[in-house]
Amino acid sequence: MERYGTYGKLNSNEFPGDFLLGTATASYQIEGAWNLSGKGENIWDRYTHTHPELILDRSTGDVACDSYHKYEEDVALMKKMGVQFYRFSLSWSRILPTGFAYQINPDGIRYYNDLINLLLKNDIIPLVTLFHWDTPQPLEDLGGFTNALMVEWFEDYARVVFENFGDRVKLWLTFNEPKQTCHEGVGGDNKAPGYESSGIGDYLCAHNLIKAHARAYHLYDKEFRPKQNGSISITIDTSWMEPGTNSTADKEAAERKIAFNFGWYADPIFHPNGDYPEVMRKLVPERSKKEGFRRSRLPEFTKEEVKYIRGTFDFLGLNHYTTLLVKDIPEIPISGKPSVDKDSRTESWHDPSWPPSSAGWLKVVPWGFTKLLVWLKHRYGDVPIYVTENGFSDLGEIDDQGRVNYYKLYLSAMLDAMYEHKVNVKAYAAWSLVDNFEWRDGYVNRFGLHHVDMNDPGRKRTPKASAEYYRKVIAARKIHGID
Repeated sequence: MERYGTYGKLNSNEFPGDFLLGTATASYQIEGAWNLSGKGENIWDRYTHTHPELILDRSTGDVACDSYHKYEEDVALMKKMGVQFYRFSLSWSRILPTGFAYQINPDGIRYYNDLINLLLKNDIIPLVTLFHWDTPQPLEDLGGFTNALMVEWFEDYARVVFENFGDRVKLWLTFNEPKQTCHEGVGGDNKAPGYESSGIGDYLCAHNLIKAHARAYHLYDKEFRPKQNGSISITIDTSWMEPGTNSTADKEAAERKIAFNFGWYADPIFHPNGDYPEVMRKLVPERSKKEGFRRSRLPEFTKEEVKYIRGTFDFLGLNHYTTLLVKDIPEIPISGKPSVDKDSRTESWHDPSWPPSSAGWLKVVPWGFTKLLVWLKHRYGDVPIYVTENGFSDLGEIDDQGRVNYYKLYLSAMLDAMYEHKVNVKAYAAWSLVDNFEWRDGYVNRFGLHHVDMNDPGRKRTPKASAEYYRKVIAARKIHGID
């Protein structure tokens, strides 16, 4: 199997002059202040409070890094590293406590105004995500993204956001990682709300979420872009899917896996033809019929919807961490509950020789990053790519050489794609600025460039070795540590 790049040779090219280097966080993971200053309840508040046993250390995001009160210190950390942009998300429930736009929380507006203004004062570009998994609980009680009315409710929320912050924010993301919201949160139980409705609920969730993205894009494009002159898109995550063997069956399985993993959300927006990947439109109806369903479990877009959704991007947001090996499963018995995994007819795993992180799902496979970026160019054309998350987990070490090594290898792999394969990557955000609430992992697995003492009421921040390493990379505009 072809491998791009090597572990021993780092790319010595400089980042282009217009390339942006930054870092990222998400509201629920860092803000805390879960019920202060008018904020409403969201699904992660409910999930962690009612099912503490599902969180590895039984923790919550109630206080988290307390960034609601310590945002000035966080901006100072970024300034010291020299980052050019900060990708953060807004808490829908902090802005609209009920989820609906009839009630706007002035303290929520004030908090994000203060953060945005301070970033700009420090020459840090805000890249703002409207939604990072934290659906307002009152809307979830009405079905969340399985309810088609969420398309309208999200558009209402987006309007409030653009009206209040769009004069200063010029880079927008509608959604972060729809796969986690829909496939893992609705289809599975690995994320809130944990409905375990794979093969039905996750398809319905994704269908409405993609339409909500398009509505927000067209709203911005028509009513706000003429005056605010910003850019807007969506961030989608995926591992690279490498064939388990050189067999034709496994090569096709790897393509199928990335179609069901990434193309599901990306093709309707970024592919020249729009709509869901052809393989999904073929396999899901076939299996649905065999299972006894009267119609496909995969909803269909109308021709008008395909046209409305297609092209609703100014760049492609990408989150990437690791690689999987994939093999073909030619026949899956028609029994039990339906699922997306059964529909895709694939099985995936890690090569045991790949270097590990503290999280079982994350192995260090930098050449997979290069291959993914090249694949994106071939599938979607020369679209500008913003890498909005990439990072490494450990157990909280201050001298985090594993993370330093990960950044060296992955930044090199990204430069390989840019210089050797002419992939149009425009920005890179290291995940994450600070150790934070890592969803089901609680505070066990850490991704931060800065250590946060979760036992300290003041949530003391301490720079790690990776923060200093990243500072040197940003200052030199090239990978630090090349002999």
